[in-house]
Amino acid sequence: MFQVGHERSPLPPSGPDAAAPSAPSAPETVRPGPGGGAGGAKQRDAFFDNAKFLAIALVVVGHAWRPVIDDSRAVLAAYNFVYAFHMPAFIVVSGYFSRGFDMRPSRVRRLVTGVLVPYLVFETAYSLFKRAADSPEHPISLLDPWYLTWFLIALFVWRLTTPIWKALRRPLPVALGIALLASVSPDIGNDLDLQRVLQLLPFFVLGLCLRPEHFERVRRREVRLLSVPVAAAALVFAYWSGPRMNFEWFYHNSSGQELGVPWWIGIAMKLAMFACSLVLTVCFFAWVPRRHMWFTALGTGTLYAYLLHGFLVQASRIFGWYDAFPWITTPAGIVVLTIGAAALAALLCTSPVRRTFRFAMEPRMDWLFKRDAAEAARQRSAAPAESADSSGTAVSSGTARAAGASGSR
Repeated sequence: MFQVGHERSPLPPSGPDAAAPSAPSAPETVRPGPGGGAGGAKQRDAFFDNAKFLAIALVVVGHAWRPVIDDSRAVLAAYNFVYAFHMPAFIVVSGYFSRGFDMRPSRVRRLVTGVLVPYLVFETAYSLFKRAADSPEHPISLLDPWYLTWFLIALFVWRLTTPIWKALRRPLPVALGIALLASVSPDIGNDLDLQRVLQLLPFFVLGLCLRPEHFERVRRREVRLLSVPVAAAALVFAYWSGPRMNFEWFYHNSSGQELGVPWWIGIAMKLAMFACSLVLTVCFFAWVPRRHMWFTALGTGTLYAYLLHGFLVQASRIFGWYDAFPWITTPAGIVVLTIGAAALAALLCTSPVRRTFRFAMEPRMDWLFKRDAAEAARQRSAAPAESADSSGTAVSSGTARAAGASGSR
């Protein structure tokens, strides 16, 4: 499954054949087969797998930092800095690999089994965990995502609307306008976590608008060099603004009025945060390695790490694990916590974990869907062509051998 080469692999074509079923998966490029055909082994683009793993590692680390941000201004600054771009970067990649989504039955089937079914399973599992741990009255509601599952329902909604965004002439300004309207609409409510779905929509639409050459541009040497002082300045600003700013702005799940400011300040904040997130996302992509790394293969299992680590994070808070180890708030303890969280993210992306939980994350569910007649017809028409090609190759080979034998006499 992890056929990743050690050389730099090319970026995918501008129109991917299919959207990823769940978390965005890296593209596969085809190595030329004998004679220059496309019959060789497929190779994933390491850049996107690296980006996905690094982003999900930052998600896990950020959740591990949350209980200690009140004890350390430096951790609060790092927390705000990371939250400014880690999910926007992940959502941009999600949008990029949703460009090929349409309403063909095969694509809808992948969307249901790779996004909707995991949402139903894990929304129920998280709610049952919460009830068993400390809140017996916690409701089980598939319309009110709890904790991490918001991303799955958001991805489901975003991907379903992909044909609409592809049909618009200026999709990104429209999406940004919708996000701003949502940020001043406190009555949206919690159903399907629509505040997050709408406020983060521009990053998904941005991903839909991107092309391979855009990622090539952000990885140029001058962009990488410029990103260093930009990121450093953002960290300094995060340190200064940490005690002065409500970090809940970074969650994108509340309107400006709900955060205690007038509606026009909410719009100004959303515009400023969109610009900040966009700049830091560019900085992040600029430094993502494009070659094969030790963690590249782990980038194919990021959805597993995302959904599974939440049980440990919630358990640590419910059962007071941080209170049991006061040294965790010391500088050395925070370093250990950070390394441990990154290691947990890597562990949850490994093949054994994926095999164990594949039944919930990537169910086949052939029994649920009708057979796609168009797909079956394409397969039937492809089979004779492959047979003819194989026969022609054999005839050509035989002719060549006969000619060679004649020439050697």
